[in-house]
Amino acid sequence: MRIAHIAPVATTIPPPKSGSVETMTSLLTEGLVARGHDVTLFATADSRTTARLHAIFPHGYWHDENMWPWELYEMLNLAAAVERARDFDIIHYEAAYYPMSLAFARLSPTPIVQTLHHSPSAAEVALWSRYPEAPFVAISNEQARLLSGLNVIDTVLHGIDTDNFVFRQKPDDYLLFLGRFTEGKGVLQAIEIAKRVKMRLILAAAEDDYYRERVAPHVDGRHVVYYGEADFEAKVKLYGGARALIYPIQAREPFGLVLAEAMACGTPVVALDRGAVREVVDEGVTGMIFEDLEQMANELPRVFDLDRRRVHDRAVARFGAARMVDEYVAVYTRLLEAHRD
Repeated sequence: MRIAHIAPVATTIPPPKSGSVETMTSLLTEGLVARGHDVTLFATADSRTTARLHAIFPHGYWHDENMWPWELYEMLNLAAAVERARDFDIIHYEAAYYPMSLAFARLSPTPIVQTLHHSPSAAEVALWSRYPEAPFVAISNEQARLLSGLNVIDTVLHGIDTDNFVFRQKPDDYLLFLGRFTEGKGVLQAIEIAKRVKMRLILAAAEDDYYRERVAPHVDGRHVVYYGEADFEAKVKLYGGARALIYPIQAREPFGLVLAEAMACGTPVVALDRGAVREVVDEGVTGMIFEDLEQMANELPRVFDLDRRRVHDRAVARFGAARMVDEYVAVYTRLLEAHRD
């Protein structure tokens, strides 16, 4: 198939450090090329890919404050693919923020499928329902439920590059929080839990206003340690060295990529039962899921008894990138066959 894959233009593909949407876009692009498909990646010029690269911007707006408004840059990158629609069989838009691709749904002669990477509000879904025929791929059943009323044609869980997540049998003695510093990610709750179980906690994320105002006062360098934003190599070492990844999520996340990544290193996870957690974590096998913070604090040590080799093996079986690529190829094939009919 001839596939146009449209990435966000916030940063490079793959991203230099964090960026789950950019990571997924890169993995899918490279997997499709490896399968022999003719893929054109619409991304920034400093991206790295084995696909054909179509770039109208030298770099992303995360790195250039003059690239404003960011929405226009995203729109122009998307438009560049639609303008060449007849060169492709499928156009796949990775909607980091919202599916602006819907505006092209009835204009493009080539089917456009969109993957959303956040949990939408009811108001957003109501607006998007003006295009009830536009196909979406959900990243979890949790997200598919939120997209009720739209044309959700399949659910494809994220994949990760499991070959590069190094298994570690014997960890160090710390808990790990890895994720953006926002209220919804539960970093303050992670600190509370670590203090209650008397374990060192390492925080790995980019510093922002929330960190400076709400989190930094708790960081003492001994019991609560701020690592900073980790690149891929550092992230793998942090995962492997942790007794457990702590994920006291407060918002209803549609997936939780850090869960799969930690498990691929053999590190079990402790999480609150929110959003798609139960779709990612196999209770009692790859981690423990709790109803509230009290239960998490009281029962967290149980997770240390889980078999780290089994954690790793289950993560590789469920979240290998090859599975994700296969499922997207099946989605594209169905869309193309329906379009030809």
